[in-house]
Amino acid sequence: MAEIYFDNSSTTRVCREAAEKVMEVMTKDYGNPSSLHAKGFRAEQELRASREAVASLLGAQPEEIYFTSGGTESNNIALFGAARARRKRGNRIVTTAVEHPSVLNTMKRLEKDGFAVVYLKPDAQGRIDPEQVREAVTPDTILVSMMRVNNEVGSILPVEAAADAIEAANAPALLHMDAVQAFGKLPLHVRKLRADLMSVSGHKIHGPKGIGALFLRRGVHIESLTYGGGQEKNIRPGTESVPLIAGLGAAVRALPDLETELAAIRELNGFCRAGLSKIEGITVNSPDDALPYILNFSAGGVRAETILHFLSDREIYVSSGSACSRGRESHVLKAMGLPEERIGSALRLSFCRFNTKKEAEIFLAALREGLASLTKRPLR
Repeated sequence: MAEIYFDNSSTTRVCREAAEKVMEVMTKDYGNPSSLHAKGFRAEQELRASREAVASLLGAQPEEIYFTSGGTESNNIALFGAARARRKRGNRIVTTAVEHPSVLNTMKRLEKDGFAVVYLKPDAQGRIDPEQVREAVTPDTILVSMMRVNNEVGSILPVEAAADAIEAANAPALLHMDAVQAFGKLPLHVRKLRADLMSVSGHKIHGPKGIGALFLRRGVHIESLTYGGGQEKNIRPGTESVPLIAGLGAAVRALPDLETELAAIRELNGFCRAGLSKIEGITVNSPDDALPYILNFSAGGVRAETILHFLSDREIYVSSGSACSRGRESHVLKAMGLPEERIGSALRLSFCRFNTKKEAEIFLAALREGLASLTKRPLR
């Protein structure tokens, strides 16, 4: 049986277009983009083309896109840079308790530096109440950071309410969105969303690992965290990784029509939900209105690691939560108030355009077999 990969929120298989572009730039157009000769010029052209591709997908201007090593670095640059630049105007920061560790751990560091951080709690479905956001943003709020899509349960967070709250409070706050799980899957028009900063990553959209980008709205100032030769306008200095940047650009250009793909993924998600509902002991943790690329469920009291390894032995790959948490208890499900048994048995399916209904059928059959074997229940 060919392998079945349902862990695309952790990382994706690099698409052919991106892999070929990376190899081309590594072996042919490998010049330093700061060099003045022809090879340097061709490398600079690759940078420009990728910057334009990312900007176009986000509804931004190319000069508002800064290349980084990925979502984690983009989040760190945005949060530290924004908080420190606006410190004289207040010290209140609003975020949520279900953010990615690269945001939550940065917030812990900012708290040690004297910032007051408010963590909004989700409901049992992983949703954040827009009214809760409006109440949290006060006139001394200098930064609001909210992910567009939660990486564990797929809930879509009310970033529009955050923008409204900042305007209503007349706060000097910048609005940062961690859009890593939404990039290439949902429309992300930075002007319509009123984002000041937005983080995205390449390896979630079939691009290479080690490359991402930060949108920084023109006219917004943040403090630099590192210093170098002036690349990326000193937001992220250092010789650019042109092969990875070109691979990101190629992956963006290879994306299918968002609405068409979303419809196909929604159908696949619905098929899996229907199948899971027929297996005794399964409880779905993702809300009904979650981004359909992510489907989180609890597996009837069987430890997640146990069923994960049962599936892995059959070359079926799923996740027990965020890959960045390395098996630790899910802070997202805990913040949702789920009981320990559900948290400990939670698995995450995450889909991509290469997954099929046939793969889902095989997965459901294997899951049913695994649960029956591990709990000694008869197959149903």
